[in-house]
Amino acid sequence: MNRILFLIAGIFLYSLSFGQIPPGYYNSAMGLSGNALKSALHNIIDDHVEYSYDDLRDFILMDTDEDPNNSNNIILLYTGRSQNKNTFGGGADDWNREHVWAKSHGDFGTVPPCGTDAHHMRPTDASVNSSRGNKDFDNGGQQHPEATGCYYTNDTWEPRDEVKGDVARMILYMAVRYEGDNGEPDLEVVDWVNTAPAPQHGKFSTLMSWHVFDPPDAFEINRNNVIYSYQNNRNPFIDHPEFVGMLWDTYTRAEAQASGSLILYPNPASDFISIESPNLSHETSVVSIVSFFGLEVLRESYIMKDKIDLSLLPSGYYIVKIRQEDKFFSKKLNIIK
Repeated sequence: MNRILFLIAGIFLYSLSFGQIPPGYYNSAMGLSGNALKSALHNIIDDHVEYSYDDLRDFILMDTDEDPNNSNNIILLYTGRSQNKNTFGGGADDWNREHVWAKSHGDFGTVPPCGTDAHHMRPTDASVNSSRGNKDFDNGGQQHPEATGCYYTNDTWEPRDEVKGDVARMILYMAVRYEGDNGEPDLEVVDWVNTAPAPQHGKFSTLMSWHVFDPPDAFEINRNNVIYSYQNNRNPFIDHPEFVGMLWDTYTRAEAQASGSLILYPNPASDFISIESPNLSHETSVVSIVSFFGLEVLRESYIMKDKIDLSLLPSGYYIVKIRQEDKFFSKKLNIIK
C-alpha cells in the first residue's frame, strides 16, 4: 500500500468507528486488490432489496437526505439548500429525484434496480437538476447562477466542493454494483466525456481527485447507513475509501506523488501553518480546513507560503484542502495546543 493509501486509511478512522458496518460484511474482500477485489465487492453488494421510483419520492430520500438540524427538511445535493420535504414537484424551486449516474448512460430509465438504487439517487433543486441533465463530471466552465460552487459547460458538470467526493463515490459504486449479470447493464467509469448513451460515465481522473479532495463526512456516512436499512447493501467506498486505491492503483500512484508534494509546516501545528507545493503557483488558491466530523471550520483565499491562522481551532486532527483552478490536493493536519 503506497503513501496515499496510508493517508486515506488514517483519515477515515472516523468512518470505520461510526459507520455501523455489520461485522464480517467485507470479510470476503479483505486482502484483495484489482479485479479480484472488484469481483468480491460486486458479490457483496449485488442483488439488493429493490424499491419503486415512487418509493424514493415518498419516503426513502426524505430519510436518507434529511437535514440533521431540521427533521422537516432535506438537504439538496448541488445547492446545499435545506428544503421542506413536502415541496417535491416540477417547479423551478421544488425538489426532485436526481440520477447521479445519469439514466441515459446505459438507458436504464426509472425501473429497478439501476433506476431506483438509492446509492446514486439524491434530492436536487428541479431547475438545477435540469441544468445538469446527463452531463459527465469534470472541472471547469461557468458558475451556475442558482447553485453557487457548481460549474458547467455544454458537456460537463462540476458539483460544489462539499459534495465532490460524494458524487465520485456514487459513480464508483455504480461501476462495481452493475457488472452485466442478471440482465443488468455493465456500467464502467471512463476517462473521457460525452459518454451517453453508452453505459459509461466520466471523467475518471477527475472523479478520482474528487474522492481524495472530499473525504466522507458524517452526512454521507449516515446516508450509507440509512440506505443499508432499506436495500441491505452498502457503498464500500464510503466504508473503506482505501478500496479505491486498491482497485485503481494507477490513479493512486499519481495521487501519492501529488499529495506527497503538498507540504504543511509546521505539522503538528499550534497557532499557524504555511503551505508549499511545486504543483501550485504563487497565485491565489482556495484553502479550507475540515474536521474529522466533516465540518468545515475555516475557508479563505491563500497565496503560497503565507500563514494561515489556527489560533481559534482546538487540538485535533483535520484535513487541509487546497484548490487552484482545476487542481485539488488534501493533507492531514495535526493541531496541538
